Amino acid sequence: MKSRTTITAGLAAMTLLGLTACSTGAPAAEGEPSGNITMVVPMGAGGGSDLSGRAIASGLEAGSGLNISVENREGGSGAIGYSYFLAQEGKNNLLLAAETAMLALPVTQDVEFTYEDFTPIMKVGDDFTLIVVAPDSKYDTCADVVEAAADERVVAAVSGATSLDEIVFTLIESDQDVEFDRVPFTSGSEVLTAILGGQVDVASLNPSEVVAQLDNGDLKALCAVSEERYTYDELKDIPTAAEQGIDVSFAQFRGFIAPGNIGAESTEFWIDAAKEYEQSAAYTEYIESNYMQANAQYGDEFTEYLAGNTADLEKVFAE
Repeated sequence: MKSRTTITAGLAAMTLLGLTACSTGAPAAEGEPSGNITMVVPMGAGGGSDLSGRAIASGLEAGSGLNISVENREGGSGAIGYSYFLAQEGKNNLLLAAETAMLALPVTQDVEFTYEDFTPIMKVGDDFTLIVVAPDSKYDTCADVVEAAADERVVAAVSGATSLDEIVFTLIESDQDVEFDRVPFTSGSEVLTAILGGQVDVASLNPSEVVAQLDNGDLKALCAVSEERYTYDELKDIPTAAEQGIDVSFAQFRGFIAPGNIGAESTEFWIDAAKEYEQSAAYTEYIESNYMQANAQYGDEFTEYLAGNTADLEKVFAE
């Protein structure tokens, strides 16, 4: 009898513990990642990709309640970070801050990945560029630059063989049948230093990189390589390239992906978290503080965008 009473009491205690556990927190939903989450940034600290990764990680963290740390894996214009991510197939607790390099690298270099090896989650927005020169430059419009390039040497700064500025200048060359001399640099910050220091004639930089210099008169914007004029007060008076007879617009997308083959439930979890992020003040702050165009896309729609953007890049680099 004593033994039976002891067993009954033990079962009762176990039941009480179970009820207590249920009352303090529900079990994780199917596909929901557990533990710490890592946002991989395939570029160095301090650049646009790093800022994007950290902003997205912070916004997702606030909405999901998960711990998301940021880890930079730089090198090879992003190839090292993407190659590392390729090996993380099936892991739903890893994310990567993606940009146009994910598409340009397979088009131009011998790498083992394409966007199809990953799980696209969210395109956060579009980051177009401005063509800028020194304030005392003889060029007042992008049309002036093109006209000069047809007859003389015009030196353009670029931050890498697959960089957004390289793509932009290549597109302008193709559209206008001109050629620029390139001076390569390793980052947008070096390009900015070069144009400020008079080492090059012209540069293509994101608005967030140059808005302060434009405001204080250290640089002059000639045109925006965007589909429409910016609506931000600081940029709204800058004409588009198309307004000056140059039929070119190209944006670097910002967004994030998960490893390949994480499963439908995990994919849906991250897409839901991304949609919640889009509705937050943190998303608006990131877009507006970086002078980007808000254009969120998710899952299959994001994948279709990547396919189209890849086709565009194949045409650019085939010429």
